[in-house]
Amino acid sequence: MVSGTGYLDQFLSEEAAGSLVQESLNSLMLDGRKVLVLIPDGTRSMPMPMMFTLFEKYLAGKAAALDYLVALGTHQPMTDAQLSQLVGRKVTNATAGSSKIFNHLWNDPETFTQIGVIRSEDITRFSNGQLHGDVPVRLNKLIMDYDHLLICGPVFPHEVVGFSGGNKYFFPGIAGAEIINFTHWLGALLTSSQIIGSGYTPVRAVIDRAAGFIEKPVHCFCLVVTHEGLSGLYFGKAHEAWEAAAALSAQKHIVYVEKPYKKVISVMPSLYDDIWTGAKGMYKMEPVVEDGGEVIIYAPQISEVSYTHGNILDEIGYHCRDFFVKQWEQYKHYPHGVLAHSTHLRGLGTYDEATGKETLRIKVTLATGIPEERCRKIGLGYLDPAAFTPEDWMGKEDEGVLVVPRAGEMLYRIKPQ
Repeated sequence: MVSGTGYLDQFLSEEAAGSLVQESLNSLMLDGRKVLVLIPDGTRSMPMPMMFTLFEKYLAGKAAALDYLVALGTHQPMTDAQLSQLVGRKVTNATAGSSKIFNHLWNDPETFTQIGVIRSEDITRFSNGQLHGDVPVRLNKLIMDYDHLLICGPVFPHEVVGFSGGNKYFFPGIAGAEIINFTHWLGALLTSSQIIGSGYTPVRAVIDRAAGFIEKPVHCFCLVVTHEGLSGLYFGKAHEAWEAAAALSAQKHIVYVEKPYKKVISVMPSLYDDIWTGAKGMYKMEPVVEDGGEVIIYAPQISEVSYTHGNILDEIGYHCRDFFVKQWEQYKHYPHGVLAHSTHLRGLGTYDEATGKETLRIKVTLATGIPEERCRKIGLGYLDPAAFTPEDWMGKEDEGVLVVPRAGEMLYRIKPQ
């Protein structure tokens, strides 16, 4: 059963959110229990300081332990300074008050435990016959040290799974490479343009299937956040809380426009510090770019393609799905999650095996701190951010140009006729 509330035209006050959190936590009877909370990193917008304070208020001193695990997926570990900003409390040696805050270490095999295997017949079914073979399900073994697991995170349209949140905090949040690579490549085969903002997807079905192997009790707080405030807060079992939040997110986080644009300028906020995360400026805008049009990702603060996978992306570059699928023997040994990111940023296109020609639907240009030579090497356009001013293009929608301040979270679509 899901508790909580959401609004289309108003916001939850801190008092209302606090009452909901108190009631929800009291229903779990966590006194004397060790509690681990899975939370997002700094690339997600949410009132984490408020939630951290509420958890401390209603659980510290009652629960035997109240600790946090940052569901980084394959993102960079967070420093004490970054964690302090995230939770709104001074963090020293990964500790805030009586709570420890752990970074998920995706590249350390010693931190994982295998909890199950999704068998090949299920993989075939989930992928509609496109993929085969068993997929081991591994999670951060830290969860074994706790009695109860809580998920606390926002829900937005998402390029791999449809809508973020819920069990996604396990997969890929604290998961091993096998399930991460499988789910991301499945999403790439289906394409971001079809998946993003599409409700319950095959990738979500895989994630929920994998979560079924978790034997610890799990509950979830799902938040629906806009730049103006907290629109919704839902609590319950992970899938159910996510489902309620995703329904509200579909109404709050999708902007419908009358016609496609020839040029979209995505101005990326400072929470994105590499293209791996800042690529959301493409994912969320691709549906409203006309054939032959262009997305410009404007982010002077970004100077790296990916802090964790940049060397691989330098090798493979950015390409459409068919570029890899039709040359699979050449690329299958690369991490499939990285191949998926490549296709998501580059968008729809085709590849002709006979001629070796790749034809892409739209152009993707970086106006970042990444040098022109590297942009060209990985198959992306380049603009000097010092010589490009997004404000100069504002108000030109009638000329086919759309400037999106603080891009990356709102999904844009063409209004149905």
